[in-house]
Amino acid sequence: MEATLRVCDIKPVKGETKLCATSQESVVEFAQTMFGVDSKYFRALPTSYLAKSTTSTLLQNYAILEVPKEIPAPKTISCHTMPYPYLIYYCHFLGGENTVFEALPEGQNGDGADSFCVCHLDTSGLSPDNVLFRFLTIHHGAPVCHFFPLGDLIWVPTPN
Repeated sequence: MEATLRVCDIKPVKGETKLCATSQESVVEFAQTMFGVDSKYFRALPTSYLAKSTTSTLLQNYAILEVPKEIPAPKTISCHTMPYPYLIYYCHFLGGENTVFEALPEGQNGDGADSFCVCHLDTSGLSPDNVLFRFLTIHHGAPVCHFFPLGDLIWVPTPN
């Protein structure tokens, strides 16, 4: 719980607007604000697990067997579930170039997922000391892609 409160209190990085939302209504209001007053049409892209076997396990190795499909999204909002006694989404809108992909990875036991990935094409707004650069052994400003686990959402505007 303490870590969640710390994350919610951290100052946003350059170009980021963030919110720790405690209801789905506040997430939708945040999306309306970030996508613009006239933006009535947007949707959430949740990762979903597609079990085929009777011995399903989420923790397994997955392989992407087909080329991921790009989802046109000039703007994106990422919402991550946070550990807390009640629902908290850490939502953030990052300016700059981001690309969203839908992928259908297959697990070792044949189970699959309908999953979504965001690629941040410019990470120069992050601190050069960000753990991300050390963890991935990449340089400051390099593109970074990451998949969204179950429970997390990517919000994208839809064409009117």
